[in-house]
Amino acid sequence: MTDAGAPPNPDSAGQASTPYRVLARKYRPSSFDDLIGQEAVVRTVSNAFETGRIPQAWILTGVRGVGKTTTARILARALNYEMPDGSVKGPTVQMPTLGVHCQAIMESRHMDVLEMDAASHTGVDDVRQINDSVRYAPASARYKVYIIDEVHMLSTAAFNAFLKTLEEPPEHAKFVFATTEIRKVPVTVLSRCQRFDLRRVEADVLMKHLANIAAKENVEIEPEALGIIARAAEGSVRDSLSLLDQAIAHAAGTVRADAVRQMLGLADRTRVIDLFDSLARGDIASAFKEFRDQYDVGADPIVVLSDLAEFVNFVTRVKIVPATADNVAYGETERVRARDFASKISMRVLSRMWQMLLKGITEVQAATRPAAAAEMVLVRIAYVADLPTPDEAIKMLEQNGGGSPVVSGGSAARSAPAAPVASAAPVRMPTSSPSSFGGGGARPQMAAPATDSQAAAPVLRVTSFTQLVALAGQKRDLLTKGALEGDMRLVRFEEGRLEVALEPNASKTMISDLARKFELWTGRRWTVIVSNEQGQPTLRSVNQAAKQEHARTAEADPRVREVLSRFPGAKVVEVRRLAPEAPETNINADYGSDDPPDGSDGDDL
Repeated sequence: MTDAGAPPNPDSAGQASTPYRVLARKYRPSSFDDLIGQEAVVRTVSNAFETGRIPQAWILTGVRGVGKTTTARILARALNYEMPDGSVKGPTVQMPTLGVHCQAIMESRHMDVLEMDAASHTGVDDVRQINDSVRYAPASARYKVYIIDEVHMLSTAAFNAFLKTLEEPPEHAKFVFATTEIRKVPVTVLSRCQRFDLRRVEADVLMKHLANIAAKENVEIEPEALGIIARAAEGSVRDSLSLLDQAIAHAAGTVRADAVRQMLGLADRTRVIDLFDSLARGDIASAFKEFRDQYDVGADPIVVLSDLAEFVNFVTRVKIVPATADNVAYGETERVRARDFASKISMRVLSRMWQMLLKGITEVQAATRPAAAAEMVLVRIAYVADLPTPDEAIKMLEQNGGGSPVVSGGSAARSAPAAPVASAAPVRMPTSSPSSFGGGGARPQMAAPATDSQAAAPVLRVTSFTQLVALAGQKRDLLTKGALEGDMRLVRFEEGRLEVALEPNASKTMISDLARKFELWTGRRWTVIVSNEQGQPTLRSVNQAAKQEHARTAEADPRVREVLSRFPGAKVVEVRRLAPEAPETNINADYGSDDPPDGSDGDDL
């Protein structure tokens, strides 16, 4: 016959007289010494008990499975710890053996420790019962302890009914609240409690905890399998124990990493790293083959992309903090190859892969054909692997004198800058306006290189003021283009020298930057002078005058007058020239030139 108070024997789990207890319940902590990963909470509570600074209420918050309810029961046990011989006179965190009330408290059957699930007791009546009972002294224990789980589920009226009791409870009453949604708890309640944030348990700590439990259960398990379970639990001790329980049943013997991956539906970690390697090299054919091989053996496309994103994150963390690669929760292969990738791949490329994978996972989840959608995500990632990062592209543009960056195949595009391009091809720019601004409408030409040194820094010839304005537009410097068109009146123009008169509202600081910008754009030194002469009209005023003249000419057309007469109040807003390839329209000449043979003005409304 066994002792009624003794814990169940693990060896008798298969017997009908002793039902099996899952690992999460069997190895639930019963003292502060058994808590893992919550050193800050233990230290604070220990100091409070030693100094007698015990609050009337605690609130414990954290993700599921980190030990909120278990910590609440341990607090209740510590508050009421009492030895049969009376050697312990007050609350203590040192509980080496079971006391008078410990077993009943840990099994949630002590009459002075009330546990209430706020998810199913949300109303004012439930709180009113607590308010009525809190006035009475405990029956046998030192304190009455009220443990309320998921306290955020209480209604607003229930919270309000709790406030007075929570602020000024009797000396014999203590409250312990637990919640996963701390933001849903009113601040009036939070201000009356000491708050403890239970943190996620680190993967390496979980691995040691699971290894100890596996040893107690006489189960052989590979370290890599422990790492997979610890990472999958995401810091939850209860989840890790549930997964370990499932893995033991699934393996029916030694728990191996492959069996755990199969159980969790995860892709082979080594194959995920191979897929990452193919994408980083821009080898889409190899990436396709690797993905299809994983898909054919049953891997979920979403899981493959998620594992790929997790490895990208791991490589990024290793690049920032190299000591991350020493985490034993990751396999040896992952740590070695992550170090190698972190030394070769830039941070911008890793960030780009991360963003594309996040967006791609969402697309695959919504796709009717997830495998095909995942392949297209891999195509995008492999394609951009050959593209330079933005700063590299800017450097290439500067080295090429404003031309397009040259990108070679493979990873070489990121390892060496493109060679400068020497070309005598004309730079296409729009021409605008009257030849009176000097040089007519000819487009600027790239001077043919005479020597190798000149090819590295080609000189752009600009022979008119209008070409200079067009060059500012091509460089997308809209402020400079607007200033040249509307704030400056041309006085004299020579190649490398510009003399202008300023409009009254023109910015005086713009002149100091023009010479530097012109030199950067054209490859030769420029002199910009502000003159006191009147100068020619601004380009903007000339263009406006031309538009007005076009409108007047259009209004004088008999056909336009007839249209305006049929629609009272109508007016000519804009005059456009039709494209040359439209044969039915008359576009033989521009305003100011000879009229078309039919006598029309060649423009249309």
